[in-house]
Amino acid sequence: MRIVTVCGMGFGTSLMLLMDVQAIAKKHGYEVDGEAVDLGSAKGKACDFMVASSEIASELSDESVEVVSINNLLDKEEIEQKVMPVIEKIAKGVK
Repeated sequence: MRIVTVCGMGFGTSLMLLMDVQAIAKKHGYEVDGEAVDLGSAKGKACDFMVASSEIASELSDESVEVVSINNLLDKEEIEQKVMPVIEKIAKGVK
């Protein structure tokens, strides 16, 4: 499965978020490929879902894939609680 993590500049926050999501997915037995990008580059990217801060996620509302909005990027529990249902849904083939 492929994800795109998004932040304002495309390195730093989005890269940290991508690494957190990959570690959480791996802990649950899933392999996640991904790309950390800036907001301008994220639009139209081919992926299974996107993850971004709540401020950035509102800018991605027109995307055709699900966008997971994270309020506190340092809260790994929040990331896990919001991302794992999406990963499991995609793994089961539910859109």
